[in-house]
Amino acid sequence: MKWTEVSVLTSSEAVEAVSNILVEAGTSGVSIEDLSDFENTPDDGFGQIWALDEADYSKEGVVIKAYFPETIFLPEILPSIQQRILELKTFGLDIGPNEVKTSEVSDTSWATAWKKYYHPLQVTRFMTVVPSWEEYTPKFSDERIIRLDPGLAFGTGTHPTTRLSMQALETSIVGGETILDVGTGSGVLSIASKALGAGDVYAYDLDEVAVRAAKENMDLNDYAKEVQVAANDLLKGISIEADIVMANILAEIILLLIEDAWRVLKPNGLFITSGIIDSKKDTVLEQLLAQGFEIEQVQQMKDWFAIIARKQLEED
Repeated sequence: MKWTEVSVLTSSEAVEAVSNILVEAGTSGVSIEDLSDFENTPDDGFGQIWALDEADYSKEGVVIKAYFPETIFLPEILPSIQQRILELKTFGLDIGPNEVKTSEVSDTSWATAWKKYYHPLQVTRFMTVVPSWEEYTPKFSDERIIRLDPGLAFGTGTHPTTRLSMQALETSIVGGETILDVGTGSGVLSIASKALGAGDVYAYDLDEVAVRAAKENMDLNDYAKEVQVAANDLLKGISIEADIVMANILAEIILLLIEDAWRVLKPNGLFITSGIIDSKKDTVLEQLLAQGFEIEQVQQMKDWFAIIARKQLEED
């Protein structure tokens, strides 16, 4: 079978949104080539990111590559993809150069090309993300290994938003918590939660492709097989009482989620959000405070922010 590679040169802050647009268009795989994730990264105590070949990365922005089978008539859907990417500017996202290119690739090329960009990565002090096809020996006794196949859904541990989320979970989970993961993507945050000792974990995503990918990734990790994954629009219709609600999604979507997060959280529960760019940070903080949340931490990595907010104990 022949495949067509659609390559989008965009900005780091638009990665999640553009990836989601390509997945919804029917891609059979996505790779993300972001030099800024690795270039001049300070030693944060979590170990070094693997050596990279700079020739594989663009210095003008982030390259997202999506692969479509010949059964999908691209001239029909490509204009829609381009239009949806342009519309991201209305959300305040910088879409960068926004160059879209297409090229034909062989059956074997698309299936393996993106894998060269993913190798074992120590994301936090205790957690290391390991692609499903890689051999890996833990470096210390209490290292938590997260097996992942990131091919069809966003969330590999390399992007700052995911790393911030995992670091926030590591400092927040004590053990036995009920956790709701909203916009789970690859499922990496749900898996990380179980690796850290969480109790019941529920993972939701509106996209069926992400739901399937998350379920497959849960099965790669024995300790995460009991995570319940389902298609759902944010927390609409969910009545589970949670100790932690986490969401690594666009700031605009986080704003829509705040009221429902407050509703399902137990008193003293935590709302962990990531995927927030600098221009949206103050708006998210204002809405969290207006809802009644107490801001415990604001964490930053490059141009991205994560917020840990607590639902205050009810007064007698």
